[in-house]
Amino acid sequence: MSSGQTEDCGPHHISNGALFGMGNPLLDICVTGTQELLDKYKLKADDQILSEPSHIPLFEELCEDKGVEFLAGGATQNAMKVAQWMSDKPNSTVFMGCIGKDKFGDILKTKAEAVGVSVHYQYHEKEATGTAACIITGNNRSLVANLAAANCFTKDHLDETQHWEMVTKAKYYYIAGFFLTVSPPSIMEVAKHSLAEKKTFMMNLSAPFLSQFFKDPLVAAMPYIDILFGNESEADAFSTAMEFGTKDVKEIALKTAALPKEDEGRPRIVVFTQGEHPTIIVQDGKATEYPVIPLKEGELVDTNGAGDAFVGGFLAQLIQKHPIAECVRAGNYAANVIIKRAGCTFPEKPDYK
Repeated sequence: MSSGQTEDCGPHHISNGALFGMGNPLLDICVTGTQELLDKYKLKADDQILSEPSHIPLFEELCEDKGVEFLAGGATQNAMKVAQWMSDKPNSTVFMGCIGKDKFGDILKTKAEAVGVSVHYQYHEKEATGTAACIITGNNRSLVANLAAANCFTKDHLDETQHWEMVTKAKYYYIAGFFLTVSPPSIMEVAKHSLAEKKTFMMNLSAPFLSQFFKDPLVAAMPYIDILFGNESEADAFSTAMEFGTKDVKEIALKTAALPKEDEGRPRIVVFTQGEHPTIIVQDGKATEYPVIPLKEGELVDTNGAGDAFVGGFLAQLIQKHPIAECVRAGNYAANVIIKRAGCTFPEKPDYK
């Protein structure tokens, strides 16, 4: 099937654990900060970086802030949270990743389960739970990720009988590109299962540095990817890495969709968001543009998690077997909700028609 979808159930039916996510679970430590705070730790207002030893005191400083908020974060886990919220059916999402046996790990598990995601973490004996310092200044957010235990996920956890059963039960798989830095063997195992069972395997380019420095595991996974997500800067970095010879996002999407695929009977779908500009979808070799929901002046609060929210909204419709156009509409709705709030958070129920 060209849509990359499976045939088993009728529209709107979601089986338990239909959507399986695997990635880097991080506890987001969110505060509204100042330029002085950014300068103190040599951070940029709109950026995402991996932490260095000089950033360790930052995490302690944020935890002492009176307005600090803790959220279950990490790109894949964010997408699972939003997909769970938008699907409005209990237990439709499952998530795996590695955390530490500590206070932050307890908070992370509680926060993820509170929004209905079924989490099955691997626990690391020595490393601390991964954290992300999220400093909001005006409409910008600076993200500093300390992967810690999130970097320690191993395929052994996936291979345990009760965990592999969750993989076999799922119909859709989503893994953010950040996991390419952690456990490529786990990615490939899920990808090969998805191919063998004609399920839907999805990934995200996630950040420009992944195409630059983790090109080999990304290229190895690409033939198995039924739906690939990314944004315009990630598309540009991928084009450079693959020597496509173009900076045109639509052309990059077409070339990416045309890359070799294991199941040639199901052409790859490519979904590239471009902020306030139209989302580009390539399906069956054709590129289509979908406008985003315009924001009114003053509505933008925080772009943190907007891309993950788009994916989550998209996936919530995909697992109900809606057409791609409807998946994009739901993705745009979810992203629009999230950017009007601090952090990747949402109201109790979606107001989505």
